[in-house]
Amino acid sequence: MTEGNFVDYVKMHVTSGNGGKGSSHLHREKYIAKGGPDGGDGGRGGHVILRGNSNLWTLIHLKFKRHIRAGHGAHGSSGRSTGADGEDMYVDVPLGTVVRDSETDKILFEITEDGEERIVVEGGMGGRGNWHFKSSVNQTPRYAQPGIPLEEKDITLELKVLADVGLVGFPNAGKSTLLSVLTSAKPKIADYEFTTLKPNLGIVEYRDFQSFVMADIPGIIEGAAEGKGLGYYFLRHIERNSILLFLIPADAKDIVEQYEILVDELRRYNPEMLDKERFVVVSKSDMLDDELKSEISKVLDKDLEADYMFISSVAQQGLTELKDKLWKMLND
Repeated sequence: MTEGNFVDYVKMHVTSGNGGKGSSHLHREKYIAKGGPDGGDGGRGGHVILRGNSNLWTLIHLKFKRHIRAGHGAHGSSGRSTGADGEDMYVDVPLGTVVRDSETDKILFEITEDGEERIVVEGGMGGRGNWHFKSSVNQTPRYAQPGIPLEEKDITLELKVLADVGLVGFPNAGKSTLLSVLTSAKPKIADYEFTTLKPNLGIVEYRDFQSFVMADIPGIIEGAAEGKGLGYYFLRHIERNSILLFLIPADAKDIVEQYEILVDELRRYNPEMLDKERFVVVSKSDMLDDELKSEISKVLDKDLEADYMFISSVAQQGLTELKDKLWKMLND
C-alpha cells in the first residue's frame, strides 16, 4: 500500500430519506356508495448504513464522496396501498473505523467485525393513511399523516489500523527497513527523518502457512502528545496493536532514555496503551562487535524495563528469532 493510497481520515455529510405521506383517498367505485377511506401508508425513508468490510484496508474509496444520500419513501395511494420504502445507502468501511459526530466530537460507534452494519442516520417513518383514522363518529376522515422528515448529520470517519504488531520508534530508527525485510510491503526508505508519512501494513509469513500483521507507524518525537512532529496524528493507530515493538538504533546515545521517552509519549496520549505487551529490538546491530554488544547488554539488563533483542535488517541478523518471539507473544 503506497502512501498516496492510505487514507485514514474522512469527513462527510450523510442524509437519510423522508418518509412518504399517507394517502387521504376515499374509495370510489360504481355501484358502491360511500366506499369509505382507503388511503394507504407512506413508505419509510432510506437509512444510511455503515458496513464493515474485511477486504478494505483504507478509506480511500470515500475520499471524494463527501455527500451520501438515501432515497425518499414513496407516498401511499388508494386501495390501502403502502408506498415503497426509500433505498438504503450502504457505505463499506474497513474494520477498525471509528465514527464521530463532527459537531460534538462524540464517538457514535466503531466497526470491528466483517459484515457488521450500523445505522448512522435513520430514514423517516411513513405517514399513516386515512383508513387508520375511521371510527364510528368519523366514518369519512379526509386527513392523513405526513411522513417524518429526514435526518442529516456531519460525521468523521477515523481508521485505527488493526495490526498484531506495531513498530514504535524515533524517526530513522529502521522501522520501514524491518517491515520491508519481514513482509512484502514496499515502504519508502531513505536516510533522512520522517521518510514515512503514512502507516504501512505488511503480512509477516510464519511457519506452517501462518502469518500475522505488522504496522509501521510514522516516527514519534519527544513532545508528540502535544502535537509536535507527525506522531500525534498517527498515535491512534497504535491503540489497535496487540504488541508494541520498540525499535531503537544501536548508535543511539542512550537506548534506555530513548525507550523511556517513547513510553512517556504513549502514556501522555493514552495511559491504557501501557497495558499492552512491549518488546524492544536494538536495530542496526551489525555495527556492533561482540564486546560492544556485551557492554550494552549489561546496561539494558540493569535499567531496561522490557525484554530486548539485537537485530539487523540489512544484514538479516536475528530476524528469525524475532519472528519466533513475536509469534510466541501473540499466542501466549
